[in-house]
Amino acid sequence: MSSPPFTGPGEARGPEGAVYDPAARTHAASTPPSLHVRAARVLESNWTGTSTVPSYGLYPHQWSWDSAFIAIGLRHLSPLRAQTELETLLDGQWGDGRIPHIVFNPSVPLDAYFPSPDFWRSSTAGRAAGAPRTVQTSGIVQPPVHALAAWLVHRADPGLSRSRGFLARVYPRLAAWHRYLLHRRDLGGGSLASVVHPWEQGMDNSPCWDAPLSRITPAPARSFRRADLDHGAAEDRPTDLDYGRYVRLATDYRDGGYADGAGAFAVEDPAFNALLIASEHALARIARELGATGTARHTRAERLTAALIDRLWDPAEGMFFCRDVRSGELIPERGVSGLVPLLLPTLPRDISTALVRTAGSPHFGLGDTTRLVPSYDLLGEAFDPRRYWRGPAWFNTSWLVERGLRTHGEQARADALRTAALELADTTDFAEYVDPYTGEGCGATGFSWTAALTLDLLHSDTTVTAVLAAKGGDRP
Repeated sequence: MSSPPFTGPGEARGPEGAVYDPAARTHAASTPPSLHVRAARVLESNWTGTSTVPSYGLYPHQWSWDSAFIAIGLRHLSPLRAQTELETLLDGQWGDGRIPHIVFNPSVPLDAYFPSPDFWRSSTAGRAAGAPRTVQTSGIVQPPVHALAAWLVHRADPGLSRSRGFLARVYPRLAAWHRYLLHRRDLGGGSLASVVHPWEQGMDNSPCWDAPLSRITPAPARSFRRADLDHGAAEDRPTDLDYGRYVRLATDYRDGGYADGAGAFAVEDPAFNALLIASEHALARIARELGATGTARHTRAERLTAALIDRLWDPAEGMFFCRDVRSGELIPERGVSGLVPLLLPTLPRDISTALVRTAGSPHFGLGDTTRLVPSYDLLGEAFDPRRYWRGPAWFNTSWLVERGLRTHGEQARADALRTAALELADTTDFAEYVDPYTGEGCGATGFSWTAALTLDLLHSDTTVTAVLAAKGGDRP
């Protein structure tokens, strides 16, 4: 599918103000296309007409947190398209408030991706939870970046946003999403949201999940077919054993009517909750824009930050860890998730300082042995520089850490991370992820969130601090 790209309100303009024409493919030999233009082309090629796929080959549908990151980048090209990206995703929201991690494109063959719509059976298995009847979705969720994305998209063209009633339409849906997470997913009783499947946290096969996953009996290999191996090397992807456990968890969740609280896997994750807190601050800004007070939401965000510290911070190790809700214990594995709370501007100074120190330590090597933030402890027994979230560096988590460094005054480190992300996006043709040591691209190329966040790093001078004002909401 296609539609006229980057036209009308919020049309794409490059750094010099020239309108970007995606059809213009011819350039003088001495003038290769800029990184901005190449990133815009990736987003154009992955556009379906209503949303952006992460990668047509490997991920041919709409993914939840991908679309939030994509909208953050698209706002520099077309605020209208960025708004549409989020609106399309929200059309798949369930009655209980959850935003599903996949909204399926009905024109894509069922065998192009697994688990497919006929596995999730959202409109029947999810009926009690209010799954939509006209859109097929998955039944699990992904990290709540959406309110933060919506606020940034609004700020890119406030006039367009107000004329379309963008915030007025998305605010009730985003508020319902947060209510679902804060109430239905507080499985540990400590005010934090739990994930009930590794896919929900977004870092699918992180070693942080190995211990709680070890309790899960895997589904038989003959009961599913891995379409992901048609597009990626087996040594770069999760193992068959892990995949069997993912399928078992998803099957049990589906067969239980997508009711929360009964599953064998429940984990409080620091990145998931930090993004919920960041989006809660952003939702307060949206409320103020709509004429309400955002004080209660800022206060809630501060309470959640305190809970995050109380339940997941380990001062001796200088980072946040996941908590296995079923065992009640912290999981002693260092993943990039434990650095993402650096995004939060109200972290105590001693914690932000410790996180910066940990990021540069031999465990992550940032600025020393690695240029982007590895997804897992370089010194960990399970480290693998190429296997998905067990070591490779990803652009979205590096973007989050870059924003966090900048928020806490670490401008030099943030600048170095920004430069590395832009250079590696350029040299790897916007790879899905990279080897943390060599910078070699892995996974898909032309990956949408890599291109989108490249645009944000190229053109945005807005720090997270300006968006996530702790109180009052009077900063721009």
